Amino acid sequence: MRWTPLLLALFTTTAQAATLHGRVRHLAEEQPLLLDSLRYKTRAGEVFSITRGSYLLSGFALQRGDGSWLELAGNVAWMDAAKRRTQFALAEVPAGRYTALRFHVGIDAAANAANPAQYASDHPLNPNVCGLHWSWQGGYIFLALEGNWRGANGTPGGFSYHLARDANRTAIALKGDFDLTGDATAEISFNVAALLNGAKPLSFAKDGVSTHSQSGDPIAAALAANLPGAFTLKTVTSHVPDIARPSDIKPIGLPAKHTPFQFKMSSTFPIPPLPRDNPLIEERVALGERLFNDTALSRDGTLSCASCHPRETAFADPRKSSVGVEGRTGTRQGMPLFNLAWKTSFFWDGRARSLREQALIPIQDHLEMDETLENVVTKLGQSSGAYFASAFDSPEVTPERIGLALENFLLTLTSHDSKFDRAMRGEEKLSTEEQRGFELFMMEREPRMGSLGADCFHCHGGALFTDHPFRNNGLAIDEADLGRFRVTKAAIDRGTFATPSLRNIAVTAPYMHDGRFTTLEQVLDHYSEGVRRTDTLDPNLAKHPDGGLHLTAEEKRAVIAFLKTLTDRRFASGTKIK
Repeated sequence: MRWTPLLLALFTTTAQAATLHGRVRHLAEEQPLLLDSLRYKTRAGEVFSITRGSYLLSGFALQRGDGSWLELAGNVAWMDAAKRRTQFALAEVPAGRYTALRFHVGIDAAANAANPAQYASDHPLNPNVCGLHWSWQGGYIFLALEGNWRGANGTPGGFSYHLARDANRTAIALKGDFDLTGDATAEISFNVAALLNGAKPLSFAKDGVSTHSQSGDPIAAALAANLPGAFTLKTVTSHVPDIARPSDIKPIGLPAKHTPFQFKMSSTFPIPPLPRDNPLIEERVALGERLFNDTALSRDGTLSCASCHPRETAFADPRKSSVGVEGRTGTRQGMPLFNLAWKTSFFWDGRARSLREQALIPIQDHLEMDETLENVVTKLGQSSGAYFASAFDSPEVTPERIGLALENFLLTLTSHDSKFDRAMRGEEKLSTEEQRGFELFMMEREPRMGSLGADCFHCHGGALFTDHPFRNNGLAIDEADLGRFRVTKAAIDRGTFATPSLRNIAVTAPYMHDGRFTTLEQVLDHYSEGVRRTDTLDPNLAKHPDGGLHLTAEEKRAVIAFLKTLTDRRFASGTKIK
């Protein structure tokens, strides 16, 4: 058979393509990296640990035998040691043999300046996924390396190195035999100790404990210089890793006739991972709202979800701790309920992995509603069967359907229309003090570079004003409530709790997991002078002097003035949110 050139080219392109899988092993001193372990040393003899190693890779290319490069455009990977993000895949590579793999730590200038709200809910550049966007300052953090350290005298401290800015995007080239006549896997090591002890070694005591990559910062320059030597190609094999494929998720109990609910959010918000098996529909949202206000969920018929989460306080409990049936008192403050669509764990300790799971726990808690799900099903079957019939494909009442309906309603509670949002849209203007507070909020406190901000954005940055992780924020550790440790049993989680959003903060007092502070002034005093040093203190606080940020009275007033601009009037009026 004789092939025309065009047909031959098409056959070659479609039939001969391979996928290069990359798998990164995070090392320290040539051994697997042990997170949260004070065992590694700088050349200056300082002992340090790594609590966070997170970075972006892009600009992938393979070198041909003639020395030219095949650019694999459009590939971006987010890697994270703590979250076990260690794999990437480069698909549709023309089959053949290649002599080197090149990639960059960081993304190109165009992507760095692009709108981060454009990316799908599972895209590596979605800020809610990677947690590496600079927020209102613009641009991404290319590499975040955080941890704790001890000097020769044993004094504890923290460090937070954030490599960013276009000039610090760093190319990594790994020589090797890449046989892509079929699919293959490249085993790559990233030695984080070498990143600190490379050609330009760093000392926390001598060089500093934080960088935000300002122009001329020697720490950022050292990190960029050390990066190429921290990556090593170990092997290239024909082995293909076992990568989990997304399952075909179908809606649960969707009624034949239903009305899609129009989910509303700000154009600056990242796209959330709304549950595909529980799509938002008007009928289910209405049922969820009815259940949220139904006292039948409690044993004695006196309490509903709304009893501890009233609308006028942004669905937060205004009391120090929630009060259950028969006046029983809990141990934690009831968190506000808004912008939950972006969260992946719930409660102060994150023990619930979904909203539907979270919604059923208070019903059964002895200190809260103290009811059984069986009794709730019976009561709702007598009073709300018609509502379940419109929200599902039958009138059957089950615990699963109760959770799904409450989840549907709670997902619709989005808060995105504060004075600050309107100012960002040019519809309103911040006062001089509010603007000063915003600048302090978004400015790092890095005295060696002349930057004296309030450093709030590390934990409360972005359009959501939270990055969601669990942190020890400097409160004294209470053995009676160790927070996230109850769930994970990991020593690093002792005294850590969820990082709440600062939206609507002016109307959600009292503050902290135990409601110990009643005013924003007390909160600022804590971060200014009251931070306690413990083994699990978050590095972004541990890097500061003893006590905290040591803000001036003027700085505290300005930050509080700014925080008050984050109040969404719909969440502070008691009116129904639409």
